[in-house]
Amino acid sequence: MSSETRPPVPPLQFRRHSSSHERKNLNSVSSSLLPAFGTVVDEGYLQLKKYVIAPYDRRYRWWQTFLVVLVIYSAWASPFELAFRTVATGSLMPVDLVVDAFFAIDIVINFFVAYLDKSTYLLVDDHKKIALRYVRKLWFPMDIASTLPFPLLYRIFTGRMHYGEIFGFLNMLRLWRLWRVSELFTRLEKDTRFSYFWTRYCKLICVTLFAVHSAGCFYYWLAIRHQSSKNTWIGTEVQDFEQRSIWVGYTYSMYWSLVTLSTVGYGDLHAVNTAERIFNMFYMLFNIGLTAYLIGNMTNLIVHSAVRTFAMRDAINEILQYASKSRLPENLREQMLAHMQLKFKTAELKQEEVLGDLPKAIRSSIAQHLFRRTVENVYLFNGVSDDLIIQLASEMKAEYFPPKVDIILQNEIPTDFYILVSGAVDMLTYKNGMEQFLSILGSADMAGEIGVIFNIPQPFTVRTRRLSQVIRISHHDFKQLVQPHNEDGKKIISNFIQNLRGLKKEVLQEIPYLTEFLGDMTTEHTAPNEGSENHEQLSNQENPNALGAQETSKTVSSTFPIRVIVHGHPPYENAMKDYMMGKLINLPESVEDLFGLAEKKFGKRGSTILMADGSEVEELSALRENDHLFIF
Repeated sequence: MSSETRPPVPPLQFRRHSSSHERKNLNSVSSSLLPAFGTVVDEGYLQLKKYVIAPYDRRYRWWQTFLVVLVIYSAWASPFELAFRTVATGSLMPVDLVVDAFFAIDIVINFFVAYLDKSTYLLVDDHKKIALRYVRKLWFPMDIASTLPFPLLYRIFTGRMHYGEIFGFLNMLRLWRLWRVSELFTRLEKDTRFSYFWTRYCKLICVTLFAVHSAGCFYYWLAIRHQSSKNTWIGTEVQDFEQRSIWVGYTYSMYWSLVTLSTVGYGDLHAVNTAERIFNMFYMLFNIGLTAYLIGNMTNLIVHSAVRTFAMRDAINEILQYASKSRLPENLREQMLAHMQLKFKTAELKQEEVLGDLPKAIRSSIAQHLFRRTVENVYLFNGVSDDLIIQLASEMKAEYFPPKVDIILQNEIPTDFYILVSGAVDMLTYKNGMEQFLSILGSADMAGEIGVIFNIPQPFTVRTRRLSQVIRISHHDFKQLVQPHNEDGKKIISNFIQNLRGLKKEVLQEIPYLTEFLGDMTTEHTAPNEGSENHEQLSNQENPNALGAQETSKTVSSTFPIRVIVHGHPPYENAMKDYMMGKLINLPESVEDLFGLAEKKFGKRGSTILMADGSEVEELSALRENDHLFIF
């Protein structure tokens, strides 16, 4: 890398090497100084060349802010001195010279401020390149022209004071400095510490006041340069206005400008001569555009602040119309309204909306911070590895549910299971059309895991008692995460079975399959099959843990069935049509069982199993969820 350039300091690195006050002001940097892709930013490059100022330096930012204050004075003084020439060479002249001196210092400083190369996005700190870039741009001649004190120079070279209008117009070059104010407002609008609404509102006020002030001063200048002072807009009201106080003329000018800008137009001050009429026409045309700009911006600000309210009202109205047309019961209608209102109240807490644009690593770190402790406290994941906990927490999605809302419906397809973070829910069942209460679930309890793990319709309805926060993970994601972790899968099954045995009798009675399953597990532990008793005893003597591993493996395979899609023809034969006509089945224990199941589905027994890419299947353990198998 050339010594003439320095990579700009990335925000994180700059924050690490800056003072606490610089960290607070880092958000106010108007332009992001980012290195080019592939550029290695070394921490040793944090220091620029000697006598070179970094554009993001805190002291340089304060200097720029101080100059903005002087620009505001220049924006007021330049039109004022054009209209009232005596103050330009009188009371305001010393102030103008001091202000010009500060801007002259800024011109010198600009020769030492590093700049960002737009082609490489590297910070250039070479003195020669900085100077050449500044001199060749329009900024340098305009900065010089707006800083030179022309009346004073004329007096130095000629020895006499000149009151000509030419110097008033030359002083108007100081308005070039207004770009600094625009840059300040741009930076403030991006600074999250300041309200965007009030920043934009102040900008609109400043634009309006500058337009009123400039138009009023120029209109007064038209009056004083007219041959007959009585034949002017102000001369008809104040005949000796030229001999009156400056502030009298300024007050009349501001009154006329403000009344005209606001389109009130009382008519007490009106154009008298041709020049004034022409100026009035252009000023009113300008006012049309300015008024449209102000109204448009204010409308956007107001509508933007209320857009969520409008969206909520529209959504609620649509729900009410739908419920009325569908003749939904009152309790279901109330659930829909409560859910919609809670959705808008917690919109800023929605995980997907807030984290959607962030990189995956940051999303994962946030999920660990928010959900990891909750996942660790759930009975199902007691004793599992940290790797699985991290993966599970990263896949969790957070949701809020208002009171009296169904989270899970009985007999629905098991798509997700839920972990309760806060609040409480009721576990209910329906018998003979009557709702029956079973139990209450609280913080760190799970709901829906029985249906997900057994892959059966949800056996219970789960309804919130009060405002509840839950995190959920889908059936598919859970299986994909657990399958590579054999030991963790065994531990999860062990925890799950232990929890099933601790359920209330009322709950167990609602799931006959569950009672049979627990009975089979007890039988397997106490009375192995007689035909394989001797073999198993021999194996257990050689390996005491073999029996436990076999039973757990059996449980894992039966509890987490792999679902595959089978086809009764070779791959690539009638591919487009038959590919969509496959049969979704749970993968059996053996290849022979798979052939028998395929024979029942397609009416013919196959002898070969191929994957979609033509590879032959020899072991079913190599298959994964939703694989396509071609049996023929």
